[in-house]
Amino acid sequence: MLDSLSPMSEAATGGHERMSDFEALMWQLEKRPALSNTFANITMLDRAPERRHLVSRMAGAVEKVPRLRQHPVSPAGRLTNPEWVTDPDFDLDHHIRWVTLGPGASDEELHDFVASLTSQPFDRERPLWDFTVVEGLSGGRAAMVQRMHHTITDGEGGIRLSMAFLDLERSPQADTPGDPDAGEDPEAPESEGGSAVREAARAIGDSIRSNGGRVIDALGSAASLVTHPGDAAEMARSAGRQVQVLSRCSPIWTERSTRRWYGTTTLELDSVKEAAHHLGGSVNDFFVCGATAGAGAYHQDAGSPVEELRLSMPVSLRTDSPKGERGDPMAGGNSFSPTQTLVPTGEMTPDERFGEIHARLDSTRHERVVGALNGAAAVVNLLPSAAVLAAGEFATGGIDFVCSNVRAAPFDLYIAGAFMEANYPVGPLAGTAFNLTTMSYRGYLFLGLHVDAGAVEDPESLLGHIERAYEDLFDAAGR
Repeated sequence: MLDSLSPMSEAATGGHERMSDFEALMWQLEKRPALSNTFANITMLDRAPERRHLVSRMAGAVEKVPRLRQHPVSPAGRLTNPEWVTDPDFDLDHHIRWVTLGPGASDEELHDFVASLTSQPFDRERPLWDFTVVEGLSGGRAAMVQRMHHTITDGEGGIRLSMAFLDLERSPQADTPGDPDAGEDPEAPESEGGSAVREAARAIGDSIRSNGGRVIDALGSAASLVTHPGDAAEMARSAGRQVQVLSRCSPIWTERSTRRWYGTTTLELDSVKEAAHHLGGSVNDFFVCGATAGAGAYHQDAGSPVEELRLSMPVSLRTDSPKGERGDPMAGGNSFSPTQTLVPTGEMTPDERFGEIHARLDSTRHERVVGALNGAAAVVNLLPSAAVLAAGEFATGGIDFVCSNVRAAPFDLYIAGAFMEANYPVGPLAGTAFNLTTMSYRGYLFLGLHVDAGAVEDPESLLGHIERAYEDLFDAAGR
């Protein structure tokens, strides 16, 4: 029975790919707005992108990436997972929009707009994405808000998908609109900048491979992990640690709502690398430590100190798969495993907290069950819809906040003639108090803080505590 809920080949589904069990679960939970899994990215641009160029590039992108013109269709009786079906009425104009916030609009006004936009549900009868170009920002700048539902792809997959419409120079040789192979003839000489798709995808792949500790190979089924006596027992213990559902640790972040707040901050990547190395850990340890310390300081300031909070963090399972599989830079789909870790928020020195978080995250990354939790989603999907929603609320009820770390290109990129100055991610809340996601680009870590304003009474104060926590870590590292 469970085998019938696994992703199937096109031949087995009449030419349509099915959602994985985990994607199907996210799709069902979307019926409860507070559990939304929509994520976004704010690309800050030095000027507005050229409209005809952008539409032309996106017309080519939807040809290269079929998922961008598909929408989910749920089978009768939910005996199998929803399948991705091409929208017969697909209209690119519905998915690419232009707005103006007013002459000289500030970044804060942009953030308010993004918070409102991300709280709006997608039309479930259309492809689950939209790009909104925001013109008229201060200094002649613009922004593009790229919004997607998590069932299309994960954060890393979103970065790879973006390679279909990014350029390495402001005025590249024009691609043939709608031609998925334009500029990619292996026998043809490359332009001075090279193929944007190949160069950027290769750079991201190299970054992923060089940080093997952050990317865990896909582990396959649970049965494949049980190869020695005692493995089954350890697998069970590992599963118990990762799927246990407990109450939230926070005594003040107890409510959940659909009200959203968004803010950003930026860190210099080389400085973070140097500080993390001095403290004996990784960039990811530094990132999570600042979020943890900031959350703890917020509770202390509110008169409700707490010794630990429960963090959820996705672990990427992507590998460099052959073209056509889920690791393909032009493919959609999700390839990550959610994990949970208790992180220390009580009083301690920054270096002590860093060391403790390094040890706890390392232990979580090496859980035997990571990569084999899709089966749990398959079981939940068999329940009636009301029970699935109740189970989703119950599961997220044990998570206080989320952190996610996404790598983008280390070099300059352009969108339709506009230079990409920064990339600020907007991670999904999915029933938690806040999501702090960082994206590395051009030597910086761009951090986006997405907050449930019904849970966190003063989001600006939380952002301030997190920024001070990073400064304390730099000081502890002797910067």
